[in-house]
Amino acid sequence: MTQIESKKVVVNARAETVFTFLSDMNNIQKLLPQDKISEWKSDEKSCSFKIQNAYTIGLNFVSSAPHTKIEYSSAQGSPFPFSLNTVLNENSGKTETQLLCEADINPFLKMLVVGPLKNLFDYMAERLEKQFVIA
Repeated sequence: MTQIESKKVVVNARAETVFTFLSDMNNIQKLLPQDKISEWKSDEKSCSFKIQNAYTIGLNFVSSAPHTKIEYSSAQGSPFPFSLNTVLNENSGKTETQLLCEADINPFLKMLVVGPLKNLFDYMAERLEKQFVIA
C-alpha cells in the first residue's frame, strides 16, 4: 500500500466550519487546480473529474468523525483503489488540516503518479487554507 501525505496547513476557521465545508463533495472542486481538471460532476456525497485529459478520478464520501476526520474512497472507474482521509485538529479557533492517501498502485504506475498526487494533495491543502482567509 502506498501512502501519500499532504503538507499540514492551518486553516483560519473552527474545525466545525472546515468539517462542514469538506463534508459536501460539491466543495471539493474549489480545492482543485481548475486548469488541470475537466468534466466535473458532483453531488453532496460523491464527485468525479478528469485530470489533465488522462484519468477520471471518482471520490465517494464514506464516513466521518465529527469535526476531526472525513473519509473518502475511490469510486468505480478510478485508475486504482484508494482512500483519502482529511484529518482536522482544532487549536485556539484555528484548524490544522492534512490529507492522507492510501493507494493500491502497481509498481509501474506508482513511479508515474506518486509525485503528481503529492503535488495535488499539497495544492488542495493550500487551497483549503486560502478558502478561509479573512480579508
